[in-house]
Amino acid sequence: FRLSSRVSRMAESGLKGRTALVTGASSGLGAAFARLLAERGADLIITARRKDKLDALRAELEAKHGVAVDVIVLDLSEPGAPEKLWNETEGAGRSVDVLVNNAGGALHRYFADMAWDDVARQMQLNVLSLTELTHRFVKSMLGRGRGHVLNVSSIGAYAPSPSLATYSAGKASVRDFTEALAFELRNTPVRVCCLCPGGTITEFHVVAGQELPRAIRATFMSAEDCAAIGLRALFGGRRNVVSGIFNALSVFFMRFVPRRFLVWATARTMGEPRVTGAR
Repeated sequence: FRLSSRVSRMAESGLKGRTALVTGASSGLGAAFARLLAERGADLIITARRKDKLDALRAELEAKHGVAVDVIVLDLSEPGAPEKLWNETEGAGRSVDVLVNNAGGALHRYFADMAWDDVARQMQLNVLSLTELTHRFVKSMLGRGRGHVLNVSSIGAYAPSPSLATYSAGKASVRDFTEALAFELRNTPVRVCCLCPGGTITEFHVVAGQELPRAIRATFMSAEDCAAIGLRALFGGRRNVVSGIFNALSVFFMRFVPRRFLVWATARTMGEPRVTGAR
């Protein structure tokens, strides 16, 4: 099952004259979101930690699509980063019409083996920064009478994941928060959607230090296809979407599986961490 990388069937006729902000845009899903939004004519603000990657993406998008691209180098695992990002965009008079909260990450470790600073930074990145950015930008969007927010969760939101315990818990929070907010905003001109990717070809597993069997990796979706699904759902007015038929079916059947078995099966899928031992 494969989708076109283009978002030709989005409800939006085009994004020319609008500005989109994509977090975690240096690679993977973030870069794919930026490319698709630029293809639709949106000017972009892209942010991540790696300036060289962001500068290369900016040059690519400006040359290929003729859009304006601003780069903000920022680490959203730091508590003050969301406010700084808002100050450099909306706070400086640069309106954001589309916010893609894509930045996120994990460490493939058992919880007791992780340093608390690593846990805290992960929760800040995956939950607190995303929630604060959503709060800040939604208020501005409501004031202008338009806006779209896409929050990236994971199919890990549907199952407790040993060795990725705080990651899956954080993504469950993102999913529940986004669906609840979408309901609250249902009678406003601001739309909010949650994307729950399954296995996707990005740097996620490399950075997390997780090795997956080749058979599992062979089922991974491209970042471009996954991003297209998310944007189509966002502009189509959906509140939540799971990327890909196989992932959607897996999530559907999870509800009929005893929780104890579900945790065991997820642990088998995640595999043993390479780094163990209390720190």
